[in-house]
Amino acid sequence: MNITIYARFSRATVLLALLVCALPAASGTDRAAADEREILRLRIVNDAGGEVSASADGGLTWQTLGHVLHYTTQVNRKGYTASRWVPAGHVAATAVNAIHLNVGLNEEDDRGIIFSILPRQFLAPPREYRSFLSPDSSIYTDIPAGEGIFGGHFAPFVGSQVYLSGPRGELTPVESGYVPRQGDRFVIIVLEPEPYPISVEFENWSGGSIRMRYPDGRETLLGYVVRPVRGVGRFEGALYTGLGRIRANHAGVIDVSTSPVGYLGAFQIIPFGHSLSPEMHLAWERTQWMIVGPVNGDSPLWQGLMPLFYQHIRPDYLPGDLYGRDWESSLLARFLVDADTGSGWRPMPLERLAADSSAPLPGWADQALGELRRIRILFPLTSGGRWSPSG
Repeated sequence: MNITIYARFSRATVLLALLVCALPAASGTDRAAADEREILRLRIVNDAGGEVSASADGGLTWQTLGHVLHYTTQVNRKGYTASRWVPAGHVAATAVNAIHLNVGLNEEDDRGIIFSILPRQFLAPPREYRSFLSPDSSIYTDIPAGEGIFGGHFAPFVGSQVYLSGPRGELTPVESGYVPRQGDRFVIIVLEPEPYPISVEFENWSGGSIRMRYPDGRETLLGYVVRPVRGVGRFEGALYTGLGRIRANHAGVIDVSTSPVGYLGAFQIIPFGHSLSPEMHLAWERTQWMIVGPVNGDSPLWQGLMPLFYQHIRPDYLPGDLYGRDWESSLLARFLVDADTGSGWRPMPLERLAADSSAPLPGWADQALGELRRIRILFPLTSGGRWSPSG
């Protein structure tokens, strides 16, 4: 079934069709790049005062980024829905406000089994926090949200593999059923696919194409927009990142901030499969979500697959990196938008909401992005050359 057909049906009709059709499962090639190169290693010592560090040379030298305040010896057997779409022993979500690690599948509840790494703000989390949070199965660090491993140049990708480091530095992959122990040393190896893209562009209308562009000028049709985004909402975590930045990426979402630090303005891009999850019914009723699906012949559900929901996008940037001299090596993802006003490509418009999650959305929020016709994620060039944001 071609994804452009989905937009013509009601959500109930599409769900019924999927229930009675045999759908192809994600294959290994959906989650593995033909070529990859190591760009980073992260090491977390699961103990009070344990070091959080990073290495850019395969583990020969390490840079201290922070320390563990509280370790964990527990897992959460009822992770958020999309955590089940990532294999055990891999990063399930990367965000400015959390990193979640998958260690198995709870088949009874059809949920991922996970534990988390959190920034220092979550020693006292915001009241009425409406994003996934599991206090007892989390490692708390002294690293601020939006910095270090939480979006400050050292974030992993969704799908980065997690290892246990032995006494001589030998690495053993974390396997299904693992439960963290005090003193365990986790190493996350971050691999970048090659070739790495320049940009991915979404035509923001039903049936609009999604295309990825590469440094050699090649373009690939990835899929189609099933339902365009028109509004902004209060998605938790946007408090900790800036305008036009990736707040989070996991197997079922790309979360984009439309607000400065300290405000809750954002929208989400989600795969068709996740839009059918029970808790995502609002994605078909409200305007704050873009629903996307792949080209014909791929899995119609698309969750947990490359490149949008696995191993390509991370909330990783430095202040001023887009126009700075080190832009090629900053590994950011930033949004540009093309509006109906004829102004061409420009940075994400500022649309911010007060941080009071209990307040209803103002009426203007539902159409705050209504004039946007194209949305583009810019990736850096990590080796050779440079691409102009106006290109």
